[in-house]
Amino acid sequence: MKNIKIIFLLLSIFSFEKNTAQLWIPDNGDGTYTNPIIHADYSDPDVVRVGDDFYMTASSFNCIPGLPILHSKDLVNWKIISYALTKQPPFETYNKVQHGNGVWAPCITYHNNEFYIYYPDPDFGIYVIKSKKAEGPWSEPLLIKAGKGLIDPSPLWDDNGKAYLVHAFAGSRAQIKSILVVCTMNFEGTIVNNDEVMVIDGHESEETIEGPKFYKRNGYYYIFAPAGGVPTGWQTILRSKNVFGPYEKKKVLEQGSTKINGPHQGAWIQTQTGEDWFIHFQDKGAYGRIVHLQPMKWENDWPVMGQDFDKNGIGEPVTTYKKPNVGKKYTIQNLQTSDEFNEPKLGLQWQWQANSQINWGFPTSLGYINLYCVNTIKDSKSIFEAPNLLLQKFPAEEFSATAKLTFNARLNGESTGLIVMGLDYSCLCLKNENGKLYLNQKTGTFNKTVLETETKPVLILNNTIYLRVKIKKEGICSFFYSTDDKNYQPIGAEFVSKEGKWIGAKIGLFALSEKITNDSGNAAVDWFRITK
Repeated sequence: MKNIKIIFLLLSIFSFEKNTAQLWIPDNGDGTYTNPIIHADYSDPDVVRVGDDFYMTASSFNCIPGLPILHSKDLVNWKIISYALTKQPPFETYNKVQHGNGVWAPCITYHNNEFYIYYPDPDFGIYVIKSKKAEGPWSEPLLIKAGKGLIDPSPLWDDNGKAYLVHAFAGSRAQIKSILVVCTMNFEGTIVNNDEVMVIDGHESEETIEGPKFYKRNGYYYIFAPAGGVPTGWQTILRSKNVFGPYEKKKVLEQGSTKINGPHQGAWIQTQTGEDWFIHFQDKGAYGRIVHLQPMKWENDWPVMGQDFDKNGIGEPVTTYKKPNVGKKYTIQNLQTSDEFNEPKLGLQWQWQANSQINWGFPTSLGYINLYCVNTIKDSKSIFEAPNLLLQKFPAEEFSATAKLTFNARLNGESTGLIVMGLDYSCLCLKNENGKLYLNQKTGTFNKTVLETETKPVLILNNTIYLRVKIKKEGICSFFYSTDDKNYQPIGAEFVSKEGKWIGAKIGLFALSEKITNDSGNAAVDWFRITK
């Protein structure tokens, strides 16, 4: 009997892992890949190669830990390996929810045997952090150029012993935008000088131009810069023999006849075999800015990206293409999603809405994570402003998320549940009302202070419950619950997920209280599973 139980357990684990792994697979297994290579919100991606390894980072805004570090061996299959920013400074600001603020488009590079990430905070300035290893530990952020509206920094260490930084401006803070400037910095990359030279004014022909990346090749200085706006723009290339210009410009990638809108903002990468590639994002509404990979080559010292399907001299994004030649084959892998909470640490897929605090919850080695029902939204009745939401990105176009939790309520008004968060949000909320547990669906909108109850509360007789949401194409969500993980009952109304402030919709867990107490209740979450 014991052997039969073990066999059934192994079969269930294999089935679960297989189902999870098939959510979104860009690697076709036949030497080709299909875009997007990551169907998740890794906005403003930047990539660097060190030896046989590729490392990616992306904007994280107010989500903490921030500056995710992803690793790949072939530019198609990626894993999260760490975060460069465990807490976001200044702490008094980012201990509270700051939707849309925080870490904007970063740049990752490798110089003098160290990883460098330059990242902007549009309200404070440009920071740099360093590490000997991509996994960390990373240094404390150093503010190297203070100022409002300074964004999208990218460094260049020249072969003449000099160093430079290019950056853009956020009009919402700087009162100027669509301008790129180049300034000098010390060779250590830790002091940026106030000697900015404007190298392009995008108002003349490029509309919005921002997100620059700085390179040098064959005696030319190159600035890769997206233009035309996030959902509808294109990729512009600037080049000059002089670092301060004047620069020529050329449009090299656009949507054209494809379905890939706004293909721009990313990184030029060269493989160890000498191939050139370009990684960029596509804005896909509630799914966020998902990541694509384009073949690239050089003609007359100009990069050519994608394929010129309509023969107008400008590349367009490919859908399926031959995988990069990196010298050998690697196994298919996927980004982390499900979490059994069997490890005494959070999975790397999880982020909070602000700098985490010690009383929000603890992983355990007991097979669950404890989330505490603490009062974190004293000034607002809206869960949108709760910093202690434990969330992860939508991992695919269609999927289901199911959580098993046990609610150990102690105080009247404590609640826990499963939430889809964006500018609009909807959740399954299990609440303690005078010693009884009631479940309903609640839906709200950004900046609204009162949650709108969509369903009549359902009395739940067991404090262990299974909560599920199914997401279909276009981000359409349907909610379900069960007390035995077998019979799931629909609850509430269909909900259309919305993107957040500069980010995609997210999904996850919460535990909250309406009052302050000296002994909060908790939700012991056994597992959280993402399946097809």
